Amino acid sequence: MKPIISKNIRVRHPEHFVVGEDSIVDDFSYFSTKVRVGRCSHIASSCTVGGGIAYEFSVGDFCSVSAGVRIWCTSDDFVNDLVTIIPADLEQVKTHLISGNVRMEDYTAVGVNSVVLPDNIIPEGTVIGAMSLVPARFQFEPWSVYAGIPVRRLRNRNREAVSEQAARLRRMLDDRRQEENI
Repeated sequence: MKPIISKNIRVRHPEHFVVGEDSIVDDFSYFSTKVRVGRCSHIASSCTVGGGIAYEFSVGDFCSVSAGVRIWCTSDDFVNDLVTIIPADLEQVKTHLISGNVRMEDYTAVGVNSVVLPDNIIPEGTVIGAMSLVPARFQFEPWSVYAGIPVRRLRNRNREAVSEQAARLRRMLDDRRQEENI
């Protein structure tokens, strides 16, 4: 089925905003990077994904970004740089920007009101608990549960159960698609 994308969102670069089948992007979210969302994924209300056209935020299949999450593909270095907007027609004067794509692989989630800083790959099956802070370039382990400020690994995630549920959902989606084509 077609994705559901709220009319009450702000997308700074709509030509680089791609949302997969059966996914939802809820009200009052803001996107200023390239965005790619996979299948059956959800970006809840009041999320911010920032960082500019040079970077991309991508979400795999069967993922969730909970309400109020802030994801940054670019951040100022508050110690070494001027913290301000540089007009697009002027040369960049900042020399210590913290920047990089943020990618969530399949079966991942970020809990409510968490912050993910630039240049992170959240590997398959990894989840981040509510109210957490992910530093730039954090080294995750796949199929793990993280939480805290800053995040720390808490435990393994049940890969077998999650994979079984995803396989069941994929079969149902395939069956639905076949029925629609009959």
